[in-house]
Amino acid sequence: MKGVSVQRFLNWRLFHPDFPISPQKSPIFYGWVILATSILGIVASIPGQTIGVSVFTDHLLTATGLSRLQLSNAYLIGTLVSGLLLPLGGKLLDRLGARLVIVLAAWGLGITLLYLSACDRLVERVVDLMPGRHQGLAMLLLGLGFISLRFCGQGMLTMTSRATLGKWFDRRRGQMSGIAGIFVSFGFAIAPLGLSYWIGLWGWRQAWVSLAIVIAVGMGLGGWLLVRDNPEACGLAMDGGGSTAVGEPLQGHTRREALSTLAFWGLSLAFGSQAMSITGITFHIVAIGAEAGLSEIQTVSIFLPIAVVSTSVGYLIGLASDRAPISRLIVGMMLAQITGILGMAHLALEVSRWLAVVGLGISGGCFGTLSTVALPRFFGRAHLGAIAGVQMMIIVIASALGPSLLAAFRQGWGSYAPGLYLCCALPLLVVGMMQFIEDHARPPANR
Repeated sequence: MKGVSVQRFLNWRLFHPDFPISPQKSPIFYGWVILATSILGIVASIPGQTIGVSVFTDHLLTATGLSRLQLSNAYLIGTLVSGLLLPLGGKLLDRLGARLVIVLAAWGLGITLLYLSACDRLVERVVDLMPGRHQGLAMLLLGLGFISLRFCGQGMLTMTSRATLGKWFDRRRGQMSGIAGIFVSFGFAIAPLGLSYWIGLWGWRQAWVSLAIVIAVGMGLGGWLLVRDNPEACGLAMDGGGSTAVGEPLQGHTRREALSTLAFWGLSLAFGSQAMSITGITFHIVAIGAEAGLSEIQTVSIFLPIAVVSTSVGYLIGLASDRAPISRLIVGMMLAQITGILGMAHLALEVSRWLAVVGLGISGGCFGTLSTVALPRFFGRAHLGAIAGVQMMIIVIASALGPSLLAAFRQGWGSYAPGLYLCCALPLLVVGMMQFIEDHARPPANR
């Protein structure tokens, strides 16, 4: 009965694939529209990504009175819980389709930003009723906000955008992911400077409120108008290869089958190691720079050259992934990641700053493209949401560990460097795993 009611809802006129825009009547292959909306969806997730939260970190510390470690732990708990919810989110993506899920994710992210913009005031109200528990309540209320922020932003909005793009292309999947990576890398690169300027102009509270309105209204409406789950639902074929029967079933591994393979765990640990180290670095980037004797502007500005490298590499990796084994590209990504982390550990040296730029730029470009290409290449599209949900859970949980790991080393050892050294261990493990994964230079038949 429950399945029937869901199907009736999805068949409602407002969510019919041909309403209000019919993909079959588009003058261009509709996959290009999906490419554009996927880019917008990932960029819209920035307030829920660590690179978007990091700009607000010091303002939250001042407003709530928490220590940096306490705030990191609240972020850790919120991110861990959100990660554990993502397998369920992946199954909902397969069941409800990308169009509805991306609207719900945009609304959820917008509401969460409104909540966080008033979290310190809410803490004060509750403390009036429960005096003497300020820090505990602040951590609890921020943790609840971080659960929703990470689930809707880094989790569902990002996962839905990437999975949908992967369903619309096959032979050119890598190329399209590379094109998306150009715009996404640019958006992420300018985000810290743009948000810092926004906060300076309006204040951190009003910055979050305005972002909430833009995402909930803009991305929510855009997702409903333009997003379609897969070409077969619209009577189209992947890559613009003509038409097909409407509702033709997709093929691919089940989630249980995918999780039984070394390939799934190797890929997931690769993306997880990138998320853990980059999230930790980004969350504490201002403090890492200060430890090296750099100003906040000097430190934040390092993201721009990283983005230039990432953008160039992302497109080239996209082209390469349509022709080369994914496992070899993952190995290159891991080696670049190690180089970048070691560069960040010695940021006071100019040569190390360039190593950080090149290493993190290359690994970041690989991450954005390969995280879209890899799963449909290995496991098909039929249960892509469920499989991606588990992988995204691993990525999000790994990203949760990064800030607290570095904060703990900073508090215990007086420096971020030992924690950064430790972050190099997981990429080395992935390099070893990739030697045992069977891969092919070309994707299998359309699935």
